[in-house]
Amino acid sequence: IQRFQASLSSLEQSRVPVIAAIHGACIGGAVDLICCCDVRLAAKDVRFAIEEINIGMAADVGTLQRLPKLIPFGIAAELALTGRRFGADEAAGWGLVNAVHEDGDAARAAARDLAAEIAQKSPLAIAGVKTSITYARDHGVQDGLEQIAVWNAGMLRSEDLMRAIQARMTKAEADF
Repeated sequence: IQRFQASLSSLEQSRVPVIAAIHGACIGGAVDLICCCDVRLAAKDVRFAIEEINIGMAADVGTLQRLPKLIPFGIAAELALTGRRFGADEAAGWGLVNAVHEDGDAARAAARDLAAEIAQKSPLAIAGVKTSITYARDHGVQDGLEQIAVWNAGMLRSEDLMRAIQARMTKAEADF
């Protein structure tokens, strides 16, 4: 179990953003997987469920720990305790998914477009945002402020900053 937990946690710990394009069935371990992603895009037809309760066990590779940080606690508890299936619109209403798309192809295309947009930014800044936002999720505001101050003090690269500012002033794309 701990090896599987670690493999899923590696997505969360990755320096690069992880975008999930969800379609069809997202059940059990698939919910564990998407909870580790930074952004979740869904097709209209997706069916979600935390099914482990239906086979006499508690979900054990991350859903119970991560889902309550993504959606309201009471909803996460209800879903984990009942195994009830829910759709993309409910998931979007709770904030589990960022957007709902017409079908799987549209969700994948949106994920690729988002990835391309993010890839235009400074890789070091992207890593800083991902590290800091995940840290802030699991710590208090003051701890998060201290963490980002230390990060930027040690990692802020003046050449990336200057390149981004010059590109913005000339309405051009920065090349990182």
